[in-house]
Amino acid sequence: MLDHAPAPLDDATLQALTTVLAPVGRLTHAELLTGGMFATTYRATLADGERVVVKTAPTATERLLRHELDLLRTEALVYRLAADRPDLLMPRVLLTDLTRRVLPSDVLVVSHLDGTPLVDLGALDDATDRVVQRELGAFMARLHTVRGDRFGYPNTAAGLHAPTWPDAFAAMVGALLDDAEAWRVDLPADRVRGVLRRHAAALAEVRDPVLVHTDLWAGNLFVDPATGSLVGVIDTERALWGDPLLELVGADQRGLGPVPPALLEGYRSAGGELALGAPAGDARLWLYRMWISLVLVVEMVPRGYTGDWVAGHRADALVNLHAALDALA
Repeated sequence: MLDHAPAPLDDATLQALTTVLAPVGRLTHAELLTGGMFATTYRATLADGERVVVKTAPTATERLLRHELDLLRTEALVYRLAADRPDLLMPRVLLTDLTRRVLPSDVLVVSHLDGTPLVDLGALDDATDRVVQRELGAFMARLHTVRGDRFGYPNTAAGLHAPTWPDAFAAMVGALLDDAEAWRVDLPADRVRGVLRRHAAALAEVRDPVLVHTDLWAGNLFVDPATGSLVGVIDTERALWGDPLLELVGADQRGLGPVPPALLEGYRSAGGELALGAPAGDARLWLYRMWISLVLVVEMVPRGYTGDWVAGHRADALVNLHAALDALA
């Protein structure tokens, strides 16, 4: 369900996977999937030919940001919420093992999705891109019909939830600033807190907590390569209860421009309406661009990113952070 070239597994890992999967079926083959930057994921084939996906959370919990605690439990929760909604295109939960006795972390086993990761299709022609954007917008609108009873992250370990959206969002941003201080990431924290106070009324216009995936980038979308039709959605571990507008920055994490018209058309076609064009809605979109930029900057340090791309990635995220702060000033 991720990508790409399988890597050989050691005997200890194969034995652990065999034990974990025993209630589902007998393991005959397993391979490590690469492409994810948080969890460790395996594709396993069972004796009856069924393919399943086994996902394990990071074991170095001391290197997690606060909102990343127990994220695999959130992923399982969202998949279960989608179990009677085939229009949400998500895998089925086959097994959860939260004992941490066989593997040193939570384990989630789900059905294997068909389709091709959108990220693997490369550059799309205009017609296919419009199909993808329209279907993504329609998916967002369907997802946002799932409603919760409070705002913020479902994982109680993080404690980042509240009865109102301004309080929940302030807690989310505050946790990122605390993480930045702990990991010595230099950020304009006073400016961030200032724009949160200044635009609290805009956040308060959000009164209904809806399910927001927050990470609908091309790597988490499966499509029919012949048509561009959306056929699957994965990696819901960062989902939260919040404002539908937050979805837009999760789908375009480094974008500052207009939302694709085809995406908005798809959202409306599925019965949804996003609060864009009004001052409060536009302010919230910039707040969420600020938030995602904070995530991108802060997470780099505890994850220990390396490579030629790191400096440019950090610089781009900081440029976007300051652009959002300037827009909100």
